[in-house]
Amino acid sequence: MKKMTVISAIWAGWMMALPGAAMAQTVLKVGYVLPTTSHYGYAVSVLKVEVAKRTDGRYRLEEFPSGQLGGEREMVEGVQLGTLDLVLTSTGPITNFVPDVGILDIPFLFTDGAHAHRVLDGKIGQDLLAKFPSRGLIGLSWADQSFRHLTNSKRPVNTPEDAKGLKVRTMENPVHILAFKTLGANPTPMSFPEVFGALQQGTIDGQEQAIPGSASTKMSQVQKHLSLTGHFFSPAVFIMSPKAFNALSPADKQNFLDAAKAASMSLREYMKEADAKGVEQMKKEGMQVVYDIDKQKFQAALKPAYDEYAKKYGQANIDAIRNAK
Repeated sequence: MKKMTVISAIWAGWMMALPGAAMAQTVLKVGYVLPTTSHYGYAVSVLKVEVAKRTDGRYRLEEFPSGQLGGEREMVEGVQLGTLDLVLTSTGPITNFVPDVGILDIPFLFTDGAHAHRVLDGKIGQDLLAKFPSRGLIGLSWADQSFRHLTNSKRPVNTPEDAKGLKVRTMENPVHILAFKTLGANPTPMSFPEVFGALQQGTIDGQEQAIPGSASTKMSQVQKHLSLTGHFFSPAVFIMSPKAFNALSPADKQNFLDAAKAASMSLREYMKEADAKGVEQMKKEGMQVVYDIDKQKFQAALKPAYDEYAKKYGQANIDAIRNAK
């Protein structure tokens, strides 16, 4: 919250310092599914400042958090149609639009955050962003939401066997769905705004997302167990509507690209603290935390899924990511 307040103050200062901004200001809508107190909220607040600064206040972002404009898939569709200007989304729904992005969601693909950043900042990540325009989307920048972890209301998950039979909400992502099916869980794709209610009613047993997301959406109120599985890295991405992007001057197109990159870099630093704070917060709120799992056992159990991923994405492409230096 403190960082969010500082960002808001900086943004307000920029607007006050630009007396001509109100006269010729274009307002663009940006949506995301998490609350303003989340890592998504932080990233969008930085983006707002960076856009205002780089365009001398000619563009202002109006944010719509907490799924006000729908789930991630609906918002990506809105961006594609031009009814929404920007979205910060996980890769969950992106595979439905840019299928090759699914390779990034393979479980236990990245050894740590630094490895993931090398891939996203390098040729592999940039080549994937270059595929977005042909699908009616402009990928501005990869953003960081760290690794995803499992929560549930039934039991501690220490081993793959513990996940069997759990009805787990997943994103609408075939890579994720296959992974949980292979582990013997019952994956249930669901739009994020529906998740809390479904957990409350017992329609599903658990969910998985990044720690700051689980903490900011108060999963501790409907979940008893948190397992630090780190199964997917699953980056987020700033996406802009071609309609809005193509209306920009060449200089402002670069300004938006630079603003998104700056917001993404700031989010990386934010996430270093947010992960640790989120775990402690949920622990204080009563959740039981499993800190150490045997990732090798999970990887062995996922062997049939890895065979399918190799067929779909190519083993050479997967190895290129695993071995990225």
